[in-house]
Amino acid sequence: MYMGREILMLSPLILYAGLRVGSLLRGAGKRIAWAVFFVLLCAGYPLVESVEYRAVAARLPWLMTAGYVTLPLLLYLILTVVGTDLLLGLTRLSRILSKETVRRPGFRRGRLLIILAVPAAVVAFGAWNFNRMQIREYAVEIPRKSSQADELTLVFASDFHLAKRTPRRLAERFADKVNALDADLVLIGGDILEGRDQSGEYLDRAAAAFQRIRSKYGVFGVFGNHDAFGRGPGKNAFFDKAGIRMLRDEFVRVDAAIYLAGRRDARSLWRGEQRKSVDELLEPIPGDLPIVLLDHRPTDLENLGRSRADLQISGHTHNAQIFPLNLIARKEYEIPWGYGKAGRTQVVVSCGIQGWGPPVRTAGVSEIVVVRVKFR
Repeated sequence: MYMGREILMLSPLILYAGLRVGSLLRGAGKRIAWAVFFVLLCAGYPLVESVEYRAVAARLPWLMTAGYVTLPLLLYLILTVVGTDLLLGLTRLSRILSKETVRRPGFRRGRLLIILAVPAAVVAFGAWNFNRMQIREYAVEIPRKSSQADELTLVFASDFHLAKRTPRRLAERFADKVNALDADLVLIGGDILEGRDQSGEYLDRAAAAFQRIRSKYGVFGVFGNHDAFGRGPGKNAFFDKAGIRMLRDEFVRVDAAIYLAGRRDARSLWRGEQRKSVDELLEPIPGDLPIVLLDHRPTDLENLGRSRADLQISGHTHNAQIFPLNLIARKEYEIPWGYGKAGRTQVVVSCGIQGWGPPVRTAGVSEIVVVRVKFR
């Protein structure tokens, strides 16, 4: 189970939160009801994660969504319980509140209301933020070399994680927003699909939406680690239907403007395959035009910074998706979200259109990235 180790490490805090809430309730009936609810809350994520890729998941998409939501709900319950207890301890030590005040029924009910309402409110905001597709723009300058373009508008999106429980109009909304941006080139950064069953009406609708995307030079993409979950000879049929030209450790010349290169993700490879290093991929590219590199993950930045790439665009990180996990992501990724530099190479990292698992985003935004490239 993904994140199983982390949940096991948090189990003492999970138990503590459940017991603390129970201690604020009066009456055996209320405590039993809370115990049942808390057990379901704790079991929700492990249960849906264990059946994510089975047939039952497709038949009960609403139940899968509810199960995934229990993960951030439980996290924010723990944070709220621990936070209110620490605050209460400080007020008691500083004698702002007396022991008698803390024990009053009204004060206890107020604590209980805060402990239950805050996690629910944060998750509700996260669900709204998750489904709010924004446009984020970056302006970069790269060497012209012999490029005949003065500027180029790149529209980038990643991490759709399309599954049967994905909102029906997500791909249509995405296509409409992209078409309003007058893109020269549309780039798709991987993790487009989610799950081993990569067929069905929902993917046909998504492919039809991608086919509507208009840009001067077309739509190109790379595979992400979740795209590797497909199996069988029709594994890549979706991308053909969607009109996305997937770059598999290869490069293309985009008119007389740039070279576009795309790296394969390590987890998208078939058994026995290996992906090229940055140098192996870029070495054959002529030196007459700037190089834009697509790589699903913003890793290997040390080698990237020594390479010939002028600009790399990536996704994958989601900016961890859930606060405060984004604080950990800053330790794992040198550039977890936004703009940065690796040596001479400029790097743009997107949070993604959607995300993994819980349809909740309390860190970052769901975004389409527009990179305005000027050639100097």
